[in-house]
Amino acid sequence: MNKTELKEKIKKTLDSHKAEILALAKDIASEPELGFKEEKTAAKIKNIFAKYNIPYQDKLALTGVKGLLKGKTDKYTVAIIGELDAVPSPSHPQADKETGAAHACGHNIQLAIMAACAITLQTSGVMPYLSGNIVPFAVPAEEYVEITYRNNLRKAGKIKYLCGKSELIRLGAFDDIDMAMMMHVGMEKEQKRVIDTNGTSNGFIGKLIQFQGQAAHAAGAPHEGINALNAAMVALNAVNALRETFREADYVRFHPIITKGGESVNVVPSDVRMESYVRAKTVDAMLKSNEKINNALKYGAKAVGATAVIEDLPGQLPMLNNPELNAIYEENVKAILGEKGIIHNGHIAGSTDMGDVGHIMPVIHPWYSGGTKGVLHSADFCVTDDEMSYFIPALTMLDTVVDLLADDGQGAGHVLDNYQPIFTKKTYLEYMEKISRA
Repeated sequence: MNKTELKEKIKKTLDSHKAEILALAKDIASEPELGFKEEKTAAKIKNIFAKYNIPYQDKLALTGVKGLLKGKTDKYTVAIIGELDAVPSPSHPQADKETGAAHACGHNIQLAIMAACAITLQTSGVMPYLSGNIVPFAVPAEEYVEITYRNNLRKAGKIKYLCGKSELIRLGAFDDIDMAMMMHVGMEKEQKRVIDTNGTSNGFIGKLIQFQGQAAHAAGAPHEGINALNAAMVALNAVNALRETFREADYVRFHPIITKGGESVNVVPSDVRMESYVRAKTVDAMLKSNEKINNALKYGAKAVGATAVIEDLPGQLPMLNNPELNAIYEENVKAILGEKGIIHNGHIAGSTDMGDVGHIMPVIHPWYSGGTKGVLHSADFCVTDDEMSYFIPALTMLDTVVDLLADDGQGAGHVLDNYQPIFTKKTYLEYMEKISRA
């Protein structure tokens, strides 16, 4: 079969599985789980793989599930990624009553798209015409939440890095993959069917901050104490005084939460804790801004006699789409949605650990809109258009797989011939260790 015939076969097969894909998305949304805890969600993906005789590895980075679809040769391997975790959104109507987790991030949609691609490729009969393998990969813990919990997993030796993809890179789960694709529902306010390609996003460094003071009776002897909560407030004001020094082009963001504010109202707080990120558009801006913020936190605490103990943790790298892979993908978007179906919104200040993968291999991470309403990570996020939420994104990636791996893999060869990684796996891990030691 030629590429046109392969794409026609794929569309017909995808259409025949729509009801099953929608049911899977709703099932995943009904039992949301936070990162590195996605046991039920991983089980749902394993059930799909088992049903369609797709061999898989599981328990990768605790909960990851990695399938394998064999082509006629092993010349290239392309991963199609979906994320297992939900996000804390306790006011969402489908939030877990105990954990507050909800798929207000749209990751259940991602997993349904990944499953749609896997099922279609496995049942359509196209794999024998492709010069390469497909890895449908359900990965944990993209949302960088519960930092203290994850850091305790790290200290216990269960993980080393706090995001799923960075941990999977460390474990070697991407060693046999040449390039990767995934989709994410976007934040376009207008309800129109569009896909945002070739955008970039911030990376960040994670932070745990402890302000150490001296407890004393808050009313009877406050002069004998050192107020760690006051230290935190002064430190935050010191950071705020820095904000005008951050270049707008660097998209620097610092947005902490206080996770512990003291022990009792009548005791001078001696132990106050915060979690935060330092985000920026480039690795250089991340590192320089982080150093300035650390100084403000330390000396802000010192101003009232307290101490700031700062633990920097590897977070996520800036997102970069590979231009050659993106160009192939855009042609398939145009074939389905037309020229107006592609938009270029440019840079966003949010982050994704797909950026880490994109620093060691060619990746694309398009954002699509028109299938949902509400703001991501909010209580009003929901699907309004099944075709745009699930099936058009799946079809664009499936058609891109054909363009990459048909005709002896010429498309994939072109992408790799023109690709120069920013990091090797070795230098990526060295960077991660550098952050940990900072």
